[in-house]
Amino acid sequence: MAAFDAPFTPVEPVRAYQRVAEQIEERILSGELPPGSRLPGERDLVGQFGVGRSTVREALRVLQSAGLIRSRPGDPLGAEVLGVSADNLSQALGRLTRSHICSLAELIQFRMVLDAESNRLAARLRTEDDLERMAALIGRMRELSGSGAGLRAFSEADALFHQAVAEASRNALLGLCARAVHDAVVDIIERKIADAADAAAWMARSVDHHEQVLAAIRAGDAPHAARLARQALHAYYAEHVEPAARPLLTAAVEEG
Repeated sequence: MAAFDAPFTPVEPVRAYQRVAEQIEERILSGELPPGSRLPGERDLVGQFGVGRSTVREALRVLQSAGLIRSRPGDPLGAEVLGVSADNLSQALGRLTRSHICSLAELIQFRMVLDAESNRLAARLRTEDDLERMAALIGRMRELSGSGAGLRAFSEADALFHQAVAEASRNALLGLCARAVHDAVVDIIERKIADAADAAAWMARSVDHHEQVLAAIRAGDAPHAARLARQALHAYYAEHVEPAARPLLTAAVEEG
């Protein structure tokens, strides 16, 4: 009998708190524990799982660090379920970029892919309600751009517009990812834009771009809507990444 070239490696025993966390996480992900609901109190969890209080507390810490619950020591109502949201994804993407596992250029390129596909599908599948929602958000962006409210408030309205487009694509995962990637990019680069450029001019240019996107989606011009996403993101962000990484963004534009 031939021997294995690569031997098996030792396994670590699974600790009780991991099993507790896994069970609760599964209930959250299945929808049995929806966002806004409450877990039983610590004492009840100790009794239901048949483990010690320290085990339950460690499981809750794991779930809270994953962004699935909000737990306050001594809360008589029990931990609040947050569920999966764009915040979970944007925080993870932000950490990846800061750790240099994923570069800023790669993150922006990924957003170019997501936004282009969202625009393309929205141009084919949008409803009149979707178009009205997008138009209202552009109106909000225009109002903020002239109010001196600052880049953060404007960026939030911008994010809501892109979320509306992604939801008009009728793909829930695109909507979730679009918000997460938008937030991760904004958190990293917003200060650079505010410091390096005229914020008012940047906001005015952004409003004009969004109006063009809405016009393309309204007209059902899917290729043009997708192309607008790639071109705008390249124009907004290319100068803020390292010169050696700019071909990544150029390639994403040229593919369309």
